[in-house]
Amino acid sequence: MIINKEDIEQFEQRYRTAFINSLAGFRQAVLIGTKSVDGYANLAIFNSLIHLGANPPLFGLINRPDSVQRDTLQNIIATKEYTLNYIRYTEYEKAHQTSARYDKNISEFEQVGFEELYYPFCKAPFVKDAIVKVAMKLEEIIPISINGTILIAGSIIKIEIDATMVGTDGFVALSEADVLISQGLDAYFVSKPIGRLPYAKP
Repeated sequence: MIINKEDIEQFEQRYRTAFINSLAGFRQAVLIGTKSVDGYANLAIFNSLIHLGANPPLFGLINRPDSVQRDTLQNIIATKEYTLNYIRYTEYEKAHQTSARYDKNISEFEQVGFEELYYPFCKAPFVKDAIVKVAMKLEEIIPISINGTILIAGSIIKIEIDATMVGTDGFVALSEADVLISQGLDAYFVSKPIGRLPYAKP
C-alpha cells in the first residue's frame, strides 16, 4: 500500500489523527504535574517527551495548539514549574483518564486516584507512586508555526529515582521497572529489552 500526502489530507479527521499519531511509534508515557497560580493541582498524560540535550539537561514536550483551555500549558507558563512522572504499566487506565477535559478547578489527582506529593524545591505536584520523578523549570516556549503546536523546553532541576535503575555507565533501565509506554492516543504497552550495543564506529 502506498499512501501519498494527498491521500492523508483526504482521510477523515479522527482517522487521520489516529493514523499519523500511531505511525510515530512507541513513546514514553509521562504524567505532567502542574499547579495553577490559584492553587489548583493538575495532572495530564503526554506522550511527546523529547530529549533536547544533556549539557545542560533539557527535555521538551509538544503541546497541542493553544486554541482551547490548556490547563497544563497555561500553568507551566504562569508558574515556570512542572513535574514529569513515569508510572508502572499497571496504572495505565488511571493515567489515560487524566486526558479527560476536567474543569480547571477539578484535580485529576483526585478524580483518577493518584496521590499528590510535594517537595520544598518545587511548587508543582508529583505523583507519589511514580517510579521516576523529575522536577522541571520552564526555559522557553517555542511556537511551531506550521500547525500551531508549541514546544515546551525545560531544564531538569532534580530527579528522584531508585539507584538500582541506574547502571554504572549512567544508563537508566526503565524497562526493568515496567514503566508505561504508549502508541498513538490510546494504546499502552510495557517494554522489554533485546540488548545494548557498543558505540558504533566505522
